[in-house]
Amino acid sequence: MAVLSNGGSVGLAPRGPELTLGTKFRLINWGLVLLICTITGIGVALLFSAAGGHWKPWAQPQLVRAIPGLVLMLGIALIDVRHLMRSAYIIYVIVLCLLIAVEMMGRIGMGAQRWIDLGFFQLQPSELMKPALTLALARYFHGITLDQIGRPLLLIPPLLLVFVPVAFVLMQPNLGTSLLLIMGSGAVFFAAGVRIWKFLLVIGGGLGAIPIAWEFLHDYQKQRVYTFLDPETDPLGAGYNILQSKIALGSGGLFGKGFMSGSQSQLMFLPEKHTDFIFVVLAEEFGMAGALILLGLYLMLFIYGIVIALSCRSQFARLVAVGMTTQFFLYVFVNVAMVMGMIPVVGIPLPLVSYGGSAMMTLMVGVGLLLSMSVHREIRIPKSGVTDV
Repeated sequence: MAVLSNGGSVGLAPRGPELTLGTKFRLINWGLVLLICTITGIGVALLFSAAGGHWKPWAQPQLVRAIPGLVLMLGIALIDVRHLMRSAYIIYVIVLCLLIAVEMMGRIGMGAQRWIDLGFFQLQPSELMKPALTLALARYFHGITLDQIGRPLLLIPPLLLVFVPVAFVLMQPNLGTSLLLIMGSGAVFFAAGVRIWKFLLVIGGGLGAIPIAWEFLHDYQKQRVYTFLDPETDPLGAGYNILQSKIALGSGGLFGKGFMSGSQSQLMFLPEKHTDFIFVVLAEEFGMAGALILLGLYLMLFIYGIVIALSCRSQFARLVAVGMTTQFFLYVFVNVAMVMGMIPVVGIPLPLVSYGGSAMMTLMVGVGLLLSMSVHREIRIPKSGVTDV
C-alpha cells in the first residue's frame, strides 16, 4: 500500500528515524577517511622530494590545501542525501555558470583558458563539473522508472546535461577533462539501466566522427597523438616528456633508488614532475614495489566506492556512488597509462598526489559525497513523494 511520507506531506523522507549529528559522525566510514589521508600524505612526501627536499613551492601549499579539503569532505559527509538530491540541479547550474564565466573572464595559463582567479585561489570549474554532473544525472535517473529509461526521448535531457558542459570544456580547450566527463557519465547511464545497444550506437557514432573531429583539434593536440604513436621522431621536442618518463620508470627497478635519490627527477630531466608525472617520481624512488603499494591503496578506494554503492537503498545515492567511484578510477587509469606511454598525454592529475588545488578540492568533494551516501545508505527516497509499506 502506498502512503504519503511524513504523515501526509509530500517530500523526500526516509523510512526510519532521523539521524542525529552524533549518529552521523559514528556512521562515517573512518577507514575511507584514513585511506584518503594516507594517499594525500604520500602526495605531499613526493612533492617534497620533487622539490629537492624543500617544502616550497609544492609540498607546503598542497598540505595547506589538504587540511581544509578534509574538513570540507567531512562536512559534505554529514549532509542529508535528500538535501543533496534537492540541490543537485542548482549545483549543476552554478558550476555551469562558472564554466561560462571562464570564457568571459578566465585566466590563461600554458596556452589554455581554464581558470578563474579568485585572488587566493585559482579555480578550475571544469573539475567541479565532475561531481556536479554526477549529482544532476543521479537526480534525473532517480525520478524515472526503468521502463521510462528505455524510451529514447527521455534520454535527451540527461544527454544535454552531459554535452552542454562538455562543449564549454572543449572550448578551453581541455580534451582530457571532456573525455572524463563523458566516460564518467556513461557509468551513471549504465548503472541507471540504459541498454548496452544504445552505448554501442553512441560509440559507433563517435568512432565514425573521428575524421571530422580530427580537423577541429588544435595543433598541439594533434602533436600529442603523433608523439604517442612514435615519440622517438622528436626525442628532444614533443617526445621528450614521455621518453624521460619511460627512462625514469625503468631506472627505478624493483625497489627504487631511494627517497629523494631519483636521478631523472632530482636532476631536472623529468618535466611536469609535480603534476602529470608525479607517479614517475614515485616509481623511480620506490620502484615497482612502491608503485604497486600506491595502486593498491587506490584499489581499496575503488572497493570502498563499490561497496557503498551496493549498500545504498535509494537509486539516487547508488548512482552518485557509482559516478564518483568511476571518476576516481578514470583519474588513476588515465594518469598511469599516460605516463607509461599507453595513451597520449592529456594532462590528467593523479588523485590526491599531483599538485593542484582545484583537482584536490574536487576529489575531496567526491569522497565527501561517497561518505554521505554511506552515512545515509538506509534512507529510501521515493520517486514521487510516496513510500511503499
